[in-house]
Amino acid sequence: PPRPPPSALQSLTEAHRAMVEILPLNISRTRLRKIAPAGDGHPVMVLPGFMGGDGYNVALRRFLTGLNYAVHGWGLGRNLGPREGVLEGLQERILDLSRRYEGPVSLVGHSLGGIFARELAREFPDQVRQVISLGSPFGRGRMTGSVPARLFSALNPPEELPIDQDLIHHAPPVPTTAIYSKGDGIVNWQTTLQQDGHGRSQSIQVRGSHCGMTFNPSIWFLIAERLATPPEQWRP
Repeated sequence: PPRPPPSALQSLTEAHRAMVEILPLNISRTRLRKIAPAGDGHPVMVLPGFMGGDGYNVALRRFLTGLNYAVHGWGLGRNLGPREGVLEGLQERILDLSRRYEGPVSLVGHSLGGIFARELAREFPDQVRQVISLGSPFGRGRMTGSVPARLFSALNPPEELPIDQDLIHHAPPVPTTAIYSKGDGIVNWQTTLQQDGHGRSQSIQVRGSHCGMTFNPSIWFLIAERLATPPEQWRP
């Protein structure tokens, strides 16, 4: 069913709230490094949201690197959608990383990056260890429940999208965590939940904005906790 976009108040205050959320991160960064579980060195790729690039999540990647992960950006410039060889580039990158590190890669994706991460896991389940999406509108009604949906559609006509739109809302066959916020001012939060998932999928609610998700201390801790869980011990 169609979903309405976020309220005007949430949308208008999105940028301000995102900036405010950076302040507690600066205060709690040292504490997070002490309490977050250390990693096992496996590779992690962080994918940016729509209109974003690797520079937007550099702080998150540095944090995860400090926890002993082999962290990589997506390396494909600004995320403008699945166009001009982007999906092919991601496919090559996930195969290259899994070969280089001789094991599966964990994927962390913000917004549209989370949708890409889920689709990679669907196509390459043996090369993907787990998926963590941050405010990713993969649920039904996503195109009506998103503020930037019109721009996305202009850049990526629906009839030309190389992704099966009827499958996006299904959880990929790997451990899958969907992190969402009811304060999201960019997409309808109900489209970022994992509905009708499987035994290794879950949705976790946090407080905060959409644009501030890669700077949110609660999300940093959640990502660290999920990444540190061995695949055979993963539980919602």
